[in-house]
Amino acid sequence: MPDEPLTILFVRRGYSQTGGAEAYLKRLARGVLDAGHNAQLVTTKDWPQNEWPFGTLHRVPGQSAIAFANELEQARPRIPCDVLMSLERLWNCDVYRAGDGVHRAWLNHRQNLASPFSNFFRHFNLKHNHILRLEESLLRDRRAGRIIVNSQMVKNEIVALYRYPAEKIDIVRNGVPVSEFRRAAAEREQSRAAFALAADEIAVLFAGSGWERKGLRFAIKAIEACPDSKLRLFVAGRGNRGRYKSSCAQFLGTVVDLPPVYAAADIFILPTIYDPFSNACLEALACGLPVITTLDNGFSEIIEDGVHGSIVDYANDIVALRDAIQFWSDAARRAMVRSTNMQCAAQFDISKNVARTLEILVQAAASAASTSGKIRNT
Repeated sequence: MPDEPLTILFVRRGYSQTGGAEAYLKRLARGVLDAGHNAQLVTTKDWPQNEWPFGTLHRVPGQSAIAFANELEQARPRIPCDVLMSLERLWNCDVYRAGDGVHRAWLNHRQNLASPFSNFFRHFNLKHNHILRLEESLLRDRRAGRIIVNSQMVKNEIVALYRYPAEKIDIVRNGVPVSEFRRAAAEREQSRAAFALAADEIAVLFAGSGWERKGLRFAIKAIEACPDSKLRLFVAGRGNRGRYKSSCAQFLGTVVDLPPVYAAADIFILPTIYDPFSNACLEALACGLPVITTLDNGFSEIIEDGVHGSIVDYANDIVALRDAIQFWSDAARRAMVRSTNMQCAAQFDISKNVARTLEILVQAAASAASTSGKIRNT
């Protein structure tokens, strides 16, 4: 640890009350303060002042990804810090946490399932092109000094697509406050009563925003393919409901307090097309639920197929998803894996993530100081 407290500048564009990145960043900032360092945040006007009680909050006006990156580039000389860690794609930074994965990889996955019409017009989409330009700056042009990823999958993609040095990429798995979800799981009966679930009904939960990428249409088709009329699909998160009409699905909207929803559920499903590491899957695991997801979810690296849940090869494999739902519809089988899943999730408590991330930030600050000193002495 350094002799003097560090000033760590975090970067996150925008704000969502239920956003996983926002919740993670606040937990990380608390860990930074507890370790005796200073935490500051660069963001847009969307982030409420009272949601950042950890230190100075700097605002820049850019709303789009590239406008925000440009504005921050101009503002940086006026914001002194020892190390800058970004959760956004920028032109450059000391540490980049690739929590959203690799945009080029996501587009490749999406292309395989989209129509030729959609793929044609995607090439003219300014949003995608701007994000790719920033990603190339950080990864291909090596303007990120160090990278934190949450799965081996993402590390492999960065090395393969951008030839970024593997030795400068640290895998730090996502973490959740495990005890919070265990407490919720202990109140399962009350939670089920709140949703008017009968004892023999099987609640399948899908949670997340960005329904196209997370595969909601495949989850709905898989439920519809199941002959069991006692299955109920609950959908938590934001999305265009008009595109996902089904008598099998009950839409809960944005849910601020998710632990009771996990507690009421029997099975968690996320047939995602691409996800660097789904926090929702980890939260469901911490509540003891079997998790059905895909190989294209970095979360799948920490579970065993048939033990903690089911891993299907492709998001659009409706037969495999249907079979997984039916497999975990057995109450005795679910009861057997409940404690096993909770034990697995306990390895990924948020405290471990915060401690390792802080180690990397301290090392990055020392490297930045060393480089700065060499430049001054030249």
